[in-house]
Amino acid sequence: MLGGCALPVAAGLLRPSAARAAQEAGHGEGTPTTGVNGDQGYESAGSFEIVADFYGPGPSGVAVTDSGRIFVGFPRHAVNHKGATLGELVQGRVVPWPSAELSLPSSAAPADRLMSIHGMTMDTQGRVWAIDDGKLAGQPLQPGAAKLVCFDPQTNRLMHKIVLTAPALLPDSHMNDLRVDLTHGQAGTAYVTDSSFGHSPALVVVDIASGRQRRVLATHPSTQAEPGFMAVVEGVPLVYTPGKPPRFVVGGADGVTLSPNSDRLFYAPLTSRRLYSLPTALLADPTVSDAALAAAVKDEGEKGTADGLATDAQGRIYTTNFEQDCILRRNTDGSFDLMVHDPRILSPDGIFCTKTHVYCTLGQWNRLASFNGGQDKRKPPYHLIRFPIEPLPAYNAEQKI
Repeated sequence: MLGGCALPVAAGLLRPSAARAAQEAGHGEGTPTTGVNGDQGYESAGSFEIVADFYGPGPSGVAVTDSGRIFVGFPRHAVNHKGATLGELVQGRVVPWPSAELSLPSSAAPADRLMSIHGMTMDTQGRVWAIDDGKLAGQPLQPGAAKLVCFDPQTNRLMHKIVLTAPALLPDSHMNDLRVDLTHGQAGTAYVTDSSFGHSPALVVVDIASGRQRRVLATHPSTQAEPGFMAVVEGVPLVYTPGKPPRFVVGGADGVTLSPNSDRLFYAPLTSRRLYSLPTALLADPTVSDAALAAAVKDEGEKGTADGLATDAQGRIYTTNFEQDCILRRNTDGSFDLMVHDPRILSPDGIFCTKTHVYCTLGQWNRLASFNGGQDKRKPPYHLIRFPIEPLPAYNAEQKI
């Protein structure tokens, strides 16, 4: 990003996989998957668009307004880049948002600028919320750096800023994602997943009006990374062993989403295949004990290896899947649909539902140098994709009118 001000992006329709095209032409590597004996699960499936290609910092969180404005977060916890950490996509460029003063690196105090924007969402009033994990690569977490911020896209004004503090915040906290519930609390309640840069994940509940925050379920299995968890990432079987340097992205409570009426919070550890939920009436109540919360946790079953989660208006949950390079949809009856699958859906991360489409960022996080013996294997461009919630109509010229 030249000058740290704006990043060119490109948009266009997704082209067929080069590997697949080579196989169909008869000169691809290995056994073609299109043959009679080939595993049809390796075929690309579903229709999606590349909304933007990114060179430079990798994207993570995403939020899209009803009018179509797109906001993307570019965290600095893995690579301390000099570009915008929060930007709006405008005419092929990333414009620092809500301002260059807040979004670009500066000498301002950590509490007075955006350090490392990660998860993003919108509340039912159309305001953009983001979690600033506060972490700059290679540096300890500074006081005031980790915080929740809320912006009004109509005015680009900062509406809320809540700095996270101990004991809700730990030195190794990785405040990852958030959802905002306006049905509980005077001004609403925010639910934050702390996936942890160490071994201490939890959920953090924040009362927006008072700024009161509490750390819950810090030892409950529903927030923890599973020791011995194995995932096959880009064809390589990898195992999470606590105490050893991980070879893929691991962590505790990560993906989080609300039911359409905000009466239930769904969440999942990154290093797990389980999905869990809790009634928000209990979670938002500061008088409810951790033991009572633990007793109310519902194991919703398997959801695959998921990072980001999102819910549509019908209560269906979209789950990113970094193992299968796909995005799934969990229906309200517990069944699943494959929405899109393609070898370029690498490390699907931030995910957001509008009324008509699902947006998802692809940051290639598994290819970071920290997971590959010091070798950065990422290959820009990174992508922001979208696909329709409902299948596009199939037209037939012979159909009777």
